Amino acid sequence: MLPAAVNAPTPDQPVPPPADVLLAMWRARQADTGRGNPASDYETRRFLDRWPDPQSWAAEPLDVRLGLSPSAISLVMFVMCRGWLRPGWDWLVARKMSSFWREIVDTPLEADMVRFVEAAESVGFTPIQSKRAASQSVGRLLIETGRPLAQLEVADLDALAEACRRRQATTGKGWHHYRGAIVCAHRVLFHLDIVDTPPATGPQADTLDDRFADCSPVLRPLFVAYLERKLGSCRPKTVSSLATRLAHFARFITETDPDLDTLAGLDRCRHIEPYLNSVTNAISATTGEQVTIADQDRRIRAVEHMLTEITEWGWSDAPARRLIFRSDHPRLPRPLPRYLPVDADRRLSEALEASDYRLAADALLLARAVGLRIGELLDLELDCVHEIVGHGSWLKVPLGKLDTERMVPLDDETVTLIDRITQTRSAGRPLTHPRSRRPTQFLFTHHGRRLSQNAVRSELARSAQAAGIGHVTPHQLRHTYATALINAGVSLQALMALLGHVSAEMSLRYAHLFDSTVRAEYERALTLAKTRIGPMPTPTGKTMIPVTAVTTGCGNQCGDTDDWRDEPVIKSRLAGGHCLRATAQGACPYANICEHCPSFRTDTASIAVLSAQRIDTAALAEDAEQRGWIDEADRHLKLLARLDTLIEQAG
Repeated sequence: MLPAAVNAPTPDQPVPPPADVLLAMWRARQADTGRGNPASDYETRRFLDRWPDPQSWAAEPLDVRLGLSPSAISLVMFVMCRGWLRPGWDWLVARKMSSFWREIVDTPLEADMVRFVEAAESVGFTPIQSKRAASQSVGRLLIETGRPLAQLEVADLDALAEACRRRQATTGKGWHHYRGAIVCAHRVLFHLDIVDTPPATGPQADTLDDRFADCSPVLRPLFVAYLERKLGSCRPKTVSSLATRLAHFARFITETDPDLDTLAGLDRCRHIEPYLNSVTNAISATTGEQVTIADQDRRIRAVEHMLTEITEWGWSDAPARRLIFRSDHPRLPRPLPRYLPVDADRRLSEALEASDYRLAADALLLARAVGLRIGELLDLELDCVHEIVGHGSWLKVPLGKLDTERMVPLDDETVTLIDRITQTRSAGRPLTHPRSRRPTQFLFTHHGRRLSQNAVRSELARSAQAAGIGHVTPHQLRHTYATALINAGVSLQALMALLGHVSAEMSLRYAHLFDSTVRAEYERALTLAKTRIGPMPTPTGKTMIPVTAVTTGCGNQCGDTDDWRDEPVIKSRLAGGHCLRATAQGACPYANICEHCPSFRTDTASIAVLSAQRIDTAALAEDAEQRGWIDEADRHLKLLARLDTLIEQAG
């Protein structure tokens, strides 16, 4: 049972009428609504005989209140909805109120409940979600506090949540549905301008001290002090990442040398080199697999920067000399940007267009259309489209990863997409911008809050699966946008402006994908090679080369040359013809693959063909030896040996 103060009525609680008048009013209500029966009438009279003032019932222990006959519940609902009874938070969270919406008709609660439901629907909640949240949270708040909707406070929501937690601790019953209703109520009250702050999103992060709880208590203050200093020049998210990486190092030092009481005592051989070795084999707590090379580098770099900076700052705990060097960092791979092939890009766009989760799907379509990072995408403001006379529509991309703003041109199709987003988003009160802390109307809002990265990633995963293209990340949409521009011939300078890059090196990664200079040089060299060796002999018909022709001469199968076997190219004699390739191409990996196959079988009818092939192969081996093509000669000699075996088996 909660403390008496929680269940005690507030001084402004209306005084109920006498018991006989209250009974008459209840009976009239039952008659007007077509309800009532002898059992409920009997239990109601018993209730009023025992508790003439209904509020005195609220002072009873919880088990007594919960043991009330179901036939008397209609009276309890009747007096609660008129403000004559405040049953206590503990009873309200333990008891279902299935007749709530029927009982509030023509009572002081009705107008407030209607106002709340309409506001909940206006910020994107469905009618069912809105009514459920209203009855499970706001209805109980109005009953217990005795105040109208406009006077509710965050403390009232906290009191209801605390009652739910006490119930769970006492009975073991969870309060997931109550938690969702309370968060919904908090968000709607914020957009109604009743409370000043929206509900917190996600779990609250641990403090820096908590992040190093399992590290040496002597070294912990030093790590925390360093990170607190970094908060002055870095974003909280960056400092959080640093804390994660430095905590790995702090735990390692604690386990390796528990007696170390200052970073000035760090030794390259005893501490740093063993740590570098441990990073190589570290396992990710998220994936359960070995950490990537990039993450290994980030862990080493975090420690290196800390030791370097505290030395520069003159901290007494700084090491006397440099302990981590450039050679300690692993060589990072330099992969090309992972863009989506044209067909996969098209199928993903079709899946997103067919999605039922329109806001998240349209967010991804917009990211693909203008090449936005996911953080930039979700930071877009409602007035992000700028119409410039004579220059069309432009999208103002907010400060992002590199702390730069930019303007990106929009086509008509993308402007139409943004118009659709403005119709889909939920309206409401401006939300606090995470960077500037100013009230901001964001473009992507859902249920009165900002669309989350997790929601966008989940929708992308679902649509990618529907499109049958496997795992896709939001950043691949940006790579796909940039690759399409490169293929269309956009200049490097324009690409930098569109992507918001601050250095040419960042944009050059995309230029390396399909380098037109490399392509031109390749085609020039190939043309020159073909010119030097002359035109390649090609068959003029579909007739197979006769054995007599290829053993005694080329006949009309060799074009303008006297004998294909004398051409300065890579040659292969096949059972039914021959193959010619430029020397730059090398031998075909499939040439004579059948003859070398262990499953190949022949018979006496094929001896003439194999014999003719053997004669030409011997000639090709000799030709290759004369040209100094040792590998080519060896290839033909191996075929000769195989043909001898096949002829012997056939005979």
